[in-house]
Amino acid sequence: MLDKFTNRLRYFIEISYNGSDFHGWQSQPNAITIQETIENSLQLILKNKELKITGAGRTDSGVHAIQMFAHFDFDKNFGKNNLIYKLNSFLGKNIVIKNIREVSKNAHARFDATLRQYRYYITMTKDVYHQDTKFYFSKKLDLNKIDKAIEIIKTNKNFKSFCKTNTDVANYECVINDFKYEIIKSELIFTISSNRFLRNMVRSIIGTILEIGQLKISIIELIDIINKSDRIYAGPSVPAHGLFLTKVEYPENIFVK
Repeated sequence: MLDKFTNRLRYFIEISYNGSDFHGWQSQPNAITIQETIENSLQLILKNKELKITGAGRTDSGVHAIQMFAHFDFDKNFGKNNLIYKLNSFLGKNIVIKNIREVSKNAHARFDATLRQYRYYITMTKDVYHQDTKFYFSKKLDLNKIDKAIEIIKTNKNFKSFCKTNTDVANYECVINDFKYEIIKSELIFTISSNRFLRNMVRSIIGTILEIGQLKISIIELIDIINKSDRIYAGPSVPAHGLFLTKVEYPENIFVK
């Protein structure tokens, strides 16, 4: 919500980060998070200790982002390029600010997003150079079963069985825009996009897909898992370090310049 200053402007900040050394996006006591790290730098550079940012989502501990957005309000002019330069100087090697754009005063980084896309990277051979960004998984998979499972997931709307328990979520409905995978040399890369994602949803879906590919869960059982609407029936979540938030889209008309 905007404060009482009518001249206050709202900005979207575009961010990329390696989440390996952070306890997720959202600020929390006694933990280093991406949100807090960026806020501290903004407060210092813009000399405003009350400045806060609101992200497009809440990536978990260890999850990375190629494209994340957050918004903040500020009531003074600043040089965009100079601010980007200073932020990148302050933030260290694991966070980079890619752009800052003015948006309409009621634009919201989380609620105005129309699409989010994630990719999950699996390496099927041991990769000592990318241990923090790819999940090493060498077990044989039945790709025909995975194809069938993906088609079911794509048409599903209720994702309660793939949502972390003990959350304050009331709506478990999501619309999957696309879900696919590709094999490039020794990499298996899943791409999934939706209007919204529940907490832990992508990792639990991929974990269930891998169980199906190993013939531990049948296609009929997948349908039963979805219908039961209970996280305990789905497969285990894959590790966080292979997951990337790769794209967040907004209506173009919210951007001022």
